[in-house]
This record gives sequence, C-alpha cells and structure tokens, in this order.
Amino acid sequence: QVQLVESGGGLVQAGDSLELSCQASGRTGSSTAMAWFRQAPGKEREFVAAISWRGMDTYYADSVKGRFTVSRDNAKMTVYLQMNSLRPEDTAVYYCAAGRPAYSADSYQPRAYTYWGQGTQVTVSS
Repeated sequence: QVQLVESGGGLVQAGDSLELSCQASGRTGSSTAMAWFRQAPGKEREFVAAISWRGMDTYYADSVKGRFTVSRDNAKMTVYLQMNSLRPEDTAVYYCAAGRPAYSADSYQPRAYTYWGQGTQVTVSS
C-alpha cells in the first residue's frame, strides 16, 4: 500500500509562484511514475504533469507547459510541482498520483495511476 500526502497549496495572486510537494510512504516499489492532476469546481479531473521513475521523462498539459515544472527526489520519496506565472484558471484542487503506466501515452490518463493523495487547494486571485 502507498500513501501520498500533498502540501504547499494556498491563496496567491496572478503571476505568483507556488511549489507543491507530495510525500510518498509505503511500498512504492521501482518503476513507479508520479503525476499531478487537478480538479476545478464543476469540472472533471484533468492531467497537469507526470514524471517517470528516474525522472528522465516528463509530460505536461499544454495549458501549463513553460510555466510548471515537475521533479522528484526518490531518496526522499517526494515529487514536486513548481508552478510559476500562476493564472486564475489554475485554481483547483491538485492531486498527486502514483502508478505504472503501461505506455507513455497512458501517463496522461487518471486510470494509469493506482494511488492518490487527498489533494491540496490552490487558489489564484486576479
């Protein structure tokens, strides 16, 4: 079993930066990819970013490319999401996820991830 705990959310103004962290515990095993998803009120959960086990491959939603950076520290069992130039439309609950996507294309899909955190709220005011 794997537990994921997100932190770092908060209320910021447009243009500000935030860094989210996701601490994993339990039997994460090897070859575990990590991802961030988000869900705004009244909307479906959407993919934000993902990173492969060794960090060699990263994936981003078009809406966050060039502004967000995903990274991981396997020794600390932690994945990060650095968010710069935040916009009001980035407001959402951000979820950390862990899993083993069978293919690269699966990295964008919630179904590829087995474990999920409880989420952390990010609110960006205009």
